[in-house]
Amino acid sequence: MDLHGIGPSSAARLLADTGDIHRFRDRDRFASWNGTAPLDASSGDQQRHRLSRAGNRKINRVLHIIAIVQLHNHTPVRVYYDSRRADGKTSMEALRALKRRLSNVVYARMLLDQRRHEWAGPGGQSGTTLDSSATGSNPHTDTSDKPHPRPDNQINAAPSPTS
Repeated sequence: MDLHGIGPSSAARLLADTGDIHRFRDRDRFASWNGTAPLDASSGDQQRHRLSRAGNRKINRVLHIIAIVQLHNHTPVRVYYDSRRADGKTSMEALRALKRRLSNVVYARMLLDQRRHEWAGPGGQSGTTLDSSATGSNPHTDTSDKPHPRPDNQINAAPSPTS
């Protein structure tokens, strides 16, 4: 959620649908899976690419929302988009390139977070263990720590039926 444009629901969708990020060999495989890898649509001398309609459409939508949110603000993404437009790309081609770039950023961030999680101990902090910090498995209890018995008259006092 540190990335600009990702909210709680987008982060949850990314984590739930992606699962273990290590299942993708590299960022290109991740982009192919989420549908942001460009497809060659060249014909003759005309060289062009188009956005894939395949892949995980839910993750593709999350990346689209991130792109739109970042485009509406002055971020490095906006500078990248404007430079693609200045290179003669159409708005859709520039958006396709931007989504692929964001896919690479998300992949790198998820990979980093996964590595941090693997390095951390079971408590979420590095150096933690599963061992208890208590001195023994059965701590000493004093007589004041034990529960007091109830008086006998309250234990046996049950209402008697009077009919």
